Amino acid sequence: MKLSKGEKQYFRDCSLELLKSEDVQLMGTFIQHANISCLDHSISVAYYSYCLCRKLNLNVDCRSIIRGALLHDFFLYDWHVTKNPRGLHGFKHPLTALENAEEHFALNDREKDIIVKHMWPLTLTPPRYKEALIVSLSDKFCSIIETLRIYPALISR
Repeated sequence: MKLSKGEKQYFRDCSLELLKSEDVQLMGTFIQHANISCLDHSISVAYYSYCLCRKLNLNVDCRSIIRGALLHDFFLYDWHVTKNPRGLHGFKHPLTALENAEEHFALNDREKDIIVKHMWPLTLTPPRYKEALIVSLSDKFCSIIETLRIYPALISR
């Protein structure tokens, strides 16, 4: 999916504060799926979520989508090696990501919902906002193409 020059600039503007953070950059040191870092995965989820909203002309808070998607996996550990003290990673990492995000950034309710509900339906509580549903769907799409290693043919930013 291609964005216009203005849309790409908006994406960069919304991402800048988070991507400048050393803590967010630390996500680049952890593998998420196959050989994709947690940071690269989160950028892809943010990008595809935003593209979907722009291409379908959805009436949503795009800034919250971009920021929430960038922080949805802000758990800061290697889940392949380290156990989440709360329980199984797939079920509990959204809570860890939300705590970390709240510690470092001011978040609105939509951003919080995106982070904590992105694993739905694995986590039982459904998204409250459509922004969280969009990121949840984009997360699954990106996870599949990363795990199956078919992302080079599909991702063209």
